[in-house]
Amino acid sequence: MPDNQHHCATARHLLLPTPAEMARIDRAASAHVPVTTLMENAGRAVARAIRQHTGACRVLVLCGPGNNGGDGYVAARRLAEQGWPVAIAMLASPHPGGDAAAAAALWHGPVVPFAPASAARFDLVVDAVFGAGLSRDVGADVADVLAAAPRLVAIDMPTGVDGATGEVRGHATGAELTVTFCRLKPGHLLLPGRTLCGRVMLADIGIPEAAVESVPIRAWRNEPGLWRTPACGVSSYKYSRGVVSICGGAEMPGAARLSAAGARAAGAGLVRLAVGESAGIYRMTAPAGLIVDSDPLATLLADSRRHVWVCGPGLSVAEVAATFPALVGAGRDVIADAGAFSMAAGAPERLAGAAIITPHIGEFSRVFGRPGPDRVAAARAAATRTGAVTVLKGPDTIIASPDGRVAINDHATPMLGTAGSGDTLTGIIAALLAAGMPRWEAACAGVWLHGDAALHAGAWPVAEDFDRHVGAARVRAETMAQKVTG
Repeated sequence: MPDNQHHCATARHLLLPTPAEMARIDRAASAHVPVTTLMENAGRAVARAIRQHTGACRVLVLCGPGNNGGDGYVAARRLAEQGWPVAIAMLASPHPGGDAAAAAALWHGPVVPFAPASAARFDLVVDAVFGAGLSRDVGADVADVLAAAPRLVAIDMPTGVDGATGEVRGHATGAELTVTFCRLKPGHLLLPGRTLCGRVMLADIGIPEAAVESVPIRAWRNEPGLWRTPACGVSSYKYSRGVVSICGGAEMPGAARLSAAGARAAGAGLVRLAVGESAGIYRMTAPAGLIVDSDPLATLLADSRRHVWVCGPGLSVAEVAATFPALVGAGRDVIADAGAFSMAAGAPERLAGAAIITPHIGEFSRVFGRPGPDRVAAARAAATRTGAVTVLKGPDTIIASPDGRVAINDHATPMLGTAGSGDTLTGIIAALLAAGMPRWEAACAGVWLHGDAALHAGAWPVAEDFDRHVGAARVRAETMAQKVTG
């Protein structure tokens, strides 16, 4: 089994099925476990989570007509059996003869109107209206009831949050706790859904792993175990650890230096700045371990050991146009960022040949157009169109491969939203690529390490602070990966 497939296989717990894929898993599971049993397990898990989350209080469970509502009926019954005062409010009766109807038939407690006044009278409201599989915008009749809840716990997904994209369909009221089953969904990690879910609890309800494996899922949560960083063994030396070359511009030398610092901190054996006639600017401030090259690009490309290049940070459109085609033409692995997107504005084909591209949302829009509500689909389309692994940067960074694989990263901090942070990221990814990681895995690992370094960089860090924490982040990543993959 190829190495990347091995790591994906051992990271099945990180799979992120869409609601449509989860429905297929549920159907596959029903061949082995009755749906009524899974519903009982789900409702029991919700009741247990609520008891762990808060003390006994008056609870109203809002039930929709589908299986999400069925889970709600079970949760209500289980809480009532523990002596909690519980009532049900039905948006609509369950479909006759269905599993939710069977669960509803076991409820013999009070039923109140599905109305804002009802929700306001209780201490805690459980949202079992629609769940993750929402296919239409939420109307005011539902939105007003949810908005009246003093506290909200959601089953599977807060009503109104699209489980596939994290987008709000009409209206969504934020929950303080969301209980979901089997696997997280993309909407639990993607914004704004992530901010509306509150604390997310994942419960095992007895869905067989064979049912999960029967559905081809191509999205993962980005964590160690999905990938592993290259080991530095007793026989390692600077060229085996990899050479990273970075194109530096005349006007903004700081960007290339930040990228170089990220590459060195991430473990690159050798980092070199290709700066041509601007060498004097760089040599005055270059740290001792950084080599500054003034030779023409054609001369530098004659060295076959220099196969990974960063092109874009701190470069003007003219500087990118003079270097990027030459790098691609020489068959180098190029990470394109910053100025490369100004060069390719409205013309994505100009990025063809890049190994990895790392746009933030503004740069992405400049090249490909606004991504719309489904940013995972947009990142996948960009990767397919350019042939490059696409890192759509943001608080929920999406890493998409041309072969359809996607990882969603929520391991980060808003403190990364500072000038130069992205330059450091390109260097980290370049170091991992130079050390032999495949492109998608290198991008995934780089994004996680970058976020982890920022999480440990203290209060209000600047970009110059992040690289000092990348080495420790690699140690933490390897420890986590070993627990998953052995």
